[in-house]
Amino acid sequence: MIDLGKHEDPSALCLDDPNRFEERWQAALEAAVPWQDLVAKEAEVARQDAWRQCSSLAHDAGILDRFADDIRHSGVVGEDRIAKLIFLALTSRFLDRPVSVAVKGPSSGGKSFVVEKVLSFFPDDAYHALTGMSERALAYGEEPLKHRFLVIYEAAGLQGEIGAYLIRSLLSEGRLAYEFVEKTRDGLRTRHIEREGPTGLLVTTTAIRLHPENETRLLSLTVSDTPEQTRAVLLLLAEESIDVIDMKPWHALQAWIRCGQYEVATPFAQVLLELVPPIAVRLRRDIKAVLNLIKVHAILHQASRERDSQGRVIATMDDYAVVRDLIADLISEGVEATVPTIVRETVKAVAQLIAEGSEEVSQAQVRKVLNLDRGPTSRRVAAAIQHGYLKNREDRKGRPHRLVLGEPLQEDIAILPSPEAVLQRCTVDGGDTTPSPHSSTDLSRNDEPEREILALCGQRDL
Repeated sequence: MIDLGKHEDPSALCLDDPNRFEERWQAALEAAVPWQDLVAKEAEVARQDAWRQCSSLAHDAGILDRFADDIRHSGVVGEDRIAKLIFLALTSRFLDRPVSVAVKGPSSGGKSFVVEKVLSFFPDDAYHALTGMSERALAYGEEPLKHRFLVIYEAAGLQGEIGAYLIRSLLSEGRLAYEFVEKTRDGLRTRHIEREGPTGLLVTTTAIRLHPENETRLLSLTVSDTPEQTRAVLLLLAEESIDVIDMKPWHALQAWIRCGQYEVATPFAQVLLELVPPIAVRLRRDIKAVLNLIKVHAILHQASRERDSQGRVIATMDDYAVVRDLIADLISEGVEATVPTIVRETVKAVAQLIAEGSEEVSQAQVRKVLNLDRGPTSRRVAAAIQHGYLKNREDRKGRPHRLVLGEPLQEDIAILPSPEAVLQRCTVDGGDTTPSPHSSTDLSRNDEPEREILALCGQRDL
């Protein structure tokens, strides 16, 4: 950075005093400051300013619980888990592989409302929100996507196979490289476009499943469709008053994280992964999302976490326990090791009706047993059919379903071990040793973690 004082450029400096130009120019060069030093200084000033606004929040031992309390006061009722997971996912934009999310549910189920409320806790530069886009808009767009989330209200806004492919490439590769042929005055020429990531995706949809290739790259969250949830919403509407939440500390918290460093060491990761049953290839991708959510939770609580000799935040077993409570059943459902609760309830309703004498069951009958309206019942039945637990004997479109039982419901398999199981395994493998946290291994890298991590897990205060 060369400072020429009141002069805009070297030409102006020369015109001001041609005879002394060389002397004054040389003096300016010698006083120049490396650009990276200026950037670092500005970042530190911004970080300190953000810290003054969010220090109390950053020291809170349960930031997610505080967030859930604030978002309830802002008008979101009964969706604490979904809100927390969206919050963690959006914060994961700082990682090399953000955790992407699909929020699913029936029309009028509150999907977009929950997303909008969570987004209000983030500064505008954290995301780029759209209601839809053309098939190639992602390639041609100029909005920065690096370390941001692309938010699309309704997956129907992702037009065509090419649009789905571009999204998939951006999520998988961390960037988008698109090459095409365009017509110019000199004839047909190849043009290459690159959009830098990493970028996360947050999308809402009424569909039970998205494009098969994209479905495995997203965490699927389903809003509640129960009468109890509807009643809770109606009671909230009857109050006719929503608290105004001070968003400055929440925005400042994100700014403070952005201006700092967010490398995380997860010393218990190897033991955790050894306890995960390798029953599906998809786990290779899903477990990475689990590890990233653990890191994100540690990043949020870095003010109360230790650091290793390289300055990395050390994740604790508390970080894993919180993430596991939020995501354990979703991981099991994703690899079909667990039958989703709504599917199990639907199949049991059909089984009950068959046991009472019905050879074939209609959706209307299921609706009465489940005490749901038409939309949620239809979604649940469709999900049960997709999983193979129900069959529809009616093959004519527009005709009422003739439901019978399909494959028997399987026993649930726990994919993510309990924190107690991880600690017990760590203690057995690590003995009574309590090595320094400075020897921790960074499992955010792709290389094989060192065996010393087993000893690290011997720490009782993880």
